[in-house]
Amino acid sequence: MKRLTVRSAVIVLFLLCSSSLSAKEWRVRPGESISEAIRAAQAGDVINVERGYYREQLVIDKALTLRGLNRPTLSGGNQEGDVIRIKATDVVIEGFIIRDSGANLTAQNAGVYIQPGADRAIVRNNDLTYNLFGLWIEGVDKVQVINNLITGKRDLRSADRGNGIQLYNTTNARIIGNNISFCRDAIYVDITYHAVFRDNKLHHLRYGTHYMNSHNNVWENNQSYLNRGGLALMMVRNQVVRNNIAWGNTDHGILLRTMQDSLLENNIVARNGKGFFIYDAEYNTVKDNLIINNRIGLHLWAGSIHNEVEGNDFIHNQNQVRYVAARDEYWGKKRGNFWSNYVGWDRDGDGYGDIPYVANDAVDRLIWRYPYIKLLMSSPAVQTLHMVTRQFPLLRAPSIVDLKPKMKPYHGNWGEWFEKRNH
Repeated sequence: MKRLTVRSAVIVLFLLCSSSLSAKEWRVRPGESISEAIRAAQAGDVINVERGYYREQLVIDKALTLRGLNRPTLSGGNQEGDVIRIKATDVVIEGFIIRDSGANLTAQNAGVYIQPGADRAIVRNNDLTYNLFGLWIEGVDKVQVINNLITGKRDLRSADRGNGIQLYNTTNARIIGNNISFCRDAIYVDITYHAVFRDNKLHHLRYGTHYMNSHNNVWENNQSYLNRGGLALMMVRNQVVRNNIAWGNTDHGILLRTMQDSLLENNIVARNGKGFFIYDAEYNTVKDNLIINNRIGLHLWAGSIHNEVEGNDFIHNQNQVRYVAARDEYWGKKRGNFWSNYVGWDRDGDGYGDIPYVANDAVDRLIWRYPYIKLLMSSPAVQTLHMVTRQFPLLRAPSIVDLKPKMKPYHGNWGEWFEKRNH
């Protein structure tokens, strides 16, 4: 039995070595066909493509590495279909300019189309330009999309463009370090689990991300700017959203709709229409965010209750909070938030205001209607009006009440974002 075991081990080792030795590198030069090299290659081979212009639509149906040398251009010629369609597992595409897919939205034409079952595909260090969808990814596990530049068919209307990266029914995706612009939405995510989206730049789009029905994912260190909307996260659970920057978006910086049991921390939302728009969101933690220079700092609506909101800085938003509900919602139970329009005092010197901060009182409503009243914020008359509102609650609508308003901002660098307000 021992002799048989040793012999079996030797055979397995021989087969592994034979497989490794049989892997081959192919070279394609300008004027030659990449498709022919794919047909001739065996699974595990590497096809190196020299710098040049190749007008082809490729189908990769075996585990290959397709590597561009010095950025060759692969064009689909704007013919209907994909520039590259991946049908096999363990395919790697790197180092190309991939452009000119078809423009059929119904057929989901893409620069790179990764079809169901093509697990562990890697698309990295490419320029995907003037494609309807940059990448369409469906029904796969452990796909990686890393360090690509992705732009859409920017001469089309936004509604007629595809998305930069479309993920549907995927698990364990890694979307890292991409720069995406001039598509419909940068990253569209549906029914996707255990994914990581990190270090992406998303700009000049409808939405930086349009994200639905997906759980247990991480969004971190992304920048979403100069879009209609920054991050739109809808119908999700167990989401981590941290260290992102959303600025200059006309509608919202970060939208949360029908979201539960999620963490939003250390994000910066600046100069957006609405910094945060929270709709029908419960049992989330919103902490340590900088919310500055937005038209509305945070819009809370549709039963968004039982959220823990601590350690945030609300600085120089035209309206700090817009709250629509039938009763007060209490924030800052542990360590409070900073409010740049708080006019209370700290007589005991503990760093927190002696009276709660109440958003949406009579003074706030006057400021919404007559912004120049801000010049009188520290005047005895305005402080008296605050006091009268507290003494006679019937004078105010239901509001956000911060029980421990912080006297100084948590973010020492908030001034940098304040100075950028006109740039």
